[in-house]
Amino acid sequence: MLPLSLLHTAAGHPMLVELKNGETFNGHLVNCDNWMNLTLREVIQTSPDGDRFWRLPECYIRGNTIKYLNVPEEIVDMVKEDENRQRQGNGRGRGRGRENGRSRGSSQQRGGSNRGGRGTSR
Repeated sequence: MLPLSLLHTAAGHPMLVELKNGETFNGHLVNCDNWMNLTLREVIQTSPDGDRFWRLPECYIRGNTIKYLNVPEEIVDMVKEDENRQRQGNGRGRGRGRENGRSRGSSQQRGGSNRGGRGTSR
C-alpha cells in the first residue's frame, strides 16, 4: 500500500497530523499532492506541550514537516479492498516466467554456441 493512495482515499475524512516540532493538527483532509502537502478543514491545532489550542477554519501543512499521520482504520481497509479488486481484475500476478519458453538454466549460450563461458579463447 502506497502512502499517497492512502491519503487520496482519506480525502474528506478526519485525521491527525503530528509535525516534527511536536504540534498536532486534527481536521478533515481536503487535498493531498505528490509531495504530501496537505490541506485540512475544521482544524484544531495543539501546541507541542499540549497546553494551548487553536481552532482554524482551514490550514495548509507542508509535507516535509510531517512526522506522523493517523488515518482512521476504515480508510486503510478501503485501500486494501481497492488493491485486491485491482489485482483480481488484472488477471495476472507476479512470476509469469519467460514468455519464449527458455528458462535461466538453458544450456544454450548467447550467440548459439555451447563452448564454455566468457573469456575462453581457442
